[in-house]
This record gives sequence, structure tokens and C-alpha cells, in this order.
Amino acid sequence: MLSGLAVAAEQPQGAGSAPFSPEQEDRIGELTRNYLLAHPDIIIEVEQKLQTMQQKRQIKMITEAALRYQESLLDNRETPSYGPADARVAFIEFFDYQCSVCARQAQVIEEVMKANPKVRYIFKEWPIFAPRWPTSEVAAETGLQLWQQKGMDAYLAYHNALYETGHDEGRLTQADITKAASPAGKLKGKGDDMLNVLSEIDGLAQNLGLRGTPGIIVMPVRGATPENTTVIPGGADQGTLQSAIDKASEAMDKSLPVNPQE
Repeated sequence: MLSGLAVAAEQPQGAGSAPFSPEQEDRIGELTRNYLLAHPDIIIEVEQKLQTMQQKRQIKMITEAALRYQESLLDNRETPSYGPADARVAFIEFFDYQCSVCARQAQVIEEVMKANPKVRYIFKEWPIFAPRWPTSEVAAETGLQLWQQKGMDAYLAYHNALYETGHDEGRLTQADITKAASPAGKLKGKGDDMLNVLSEIDGLAQNLGLRGTPGIIVMPVRGATPENTTVIPGGADQGTLQSAIDKASEAMDKSLPVNPQE
């Protein structure tokens, strides 16, 4: 004798029939609701899974865009950069001086720079909080002026000094900016002369698909692929950043021509 399930499966249904009656659907919905209320950890687990999937998709899209816009990322002379001109690995950060995560990241990046002097570090001033806190834009403009007029050492000193104030999330002041820039001496021109550069950086960030700061990209300067390029949307510890640098560096090692010894 066939089981009840098999008999049900053999019974044909009309073209417009539903698998469950309205009463059954209501009961299933009620049971599901009661179960989730009794086990809310499942909802949290599902949400975390969705967030992980979304982040992976976002990183994949940014990585692909970074390869398309590699020239803009690496070869813009109006963007502050530190490190040897013939560096094999580039470390790019998009940041805002009002960003609290960027402030914490600045200390980590400073240690990474000390440990990896052969890497080129590229600083993309991206004052995304300017509509809310105008000093974000003023700080970015001043940084670009320092870079262009006083050089990288003056820029780095200013960059670190601003973060050392601990004034983020709307607390950064014009006095903070003036004090951080003053050791380099008087600047020529106006800060808003840098608006075109900031506009280009913003356009690049939008094209990459970045959604906030900090946005970090580590890649070899030649032969970059999705496999050897690392995108970090948000903060990361020193070990994670070092692993990204090592991966890009190893890719460059593999791409070097081999000269057989006689």
C-alpha cells in the first residue's frame, strides 16, 4: 500500500491550485512566527549571514573596479604619496579627518609604514562628512595644499597631528587645522583651490563603489588581479594589512623575470 504522502503526490492538482489551503498557510505562518519568537538567535544568524554575503559582493565589485581604475589610483600626482617611486606594492586609503574609524586606523597605518618602507602609500582625501561638518573639507584642502607646496614630510606631520587631536565626529575645529599646519609655514593661495582635486577623488571613490571611510586598497603596481588585490572597506588590524601587503608583494615576485645562471 502506498503511503499517504505518495498517494497525495499522485493526485493531480488543478492548474490554478495552491499547495496549501488558506487555512494551512495561516497555520504555517503562525507556527513560523511563534518559532522565531521563541528562537530569536536564528534571526540574528540569518542577518549576519546576509551581511557577510553583501560585504563579499561589495568587495568583489570594488576589486574589479580597482583594476579598471588602477591608473587613477596610482598615478595621480596631485594625490599625496609616500614611499619609493619604484615601489612594487601600493597601499591606498580613502579617508576623512572626522571619521572616528579613520582616526583609529591612522595609528595602525603608521606602524605598517614603519614596518614596510618599500611600499608606496597613497592618501586619498575624501571628506565625505563635509555636508554635516564643513571642517572636514577645510582639513582636506589644507592637507592637499601642504602636499603640493611643502612636500610629503610636512603633509605626514599634519596628517598625523590632526588625528592625534582626538577630535572627530564633528569636534574638529579650525584651530586644530591651523595648529597642525603651522609648523610647515605659510601657505599660498586659498584652500578652495583644491576643490577640483577633491572632486576628482570623490568621482574616483564613487566609480570604485566605496560607500564610506576608511576605504583601503592594497595592490601590486603591475600585474594586479582579483587574486592579489585586497579591498578593505573599513578598519583592519596590523596583521590583516600586513597580509595584504605580503600577498601583493608575492605576486610581484612571481612576475619578475628569471635570469638562468650559467
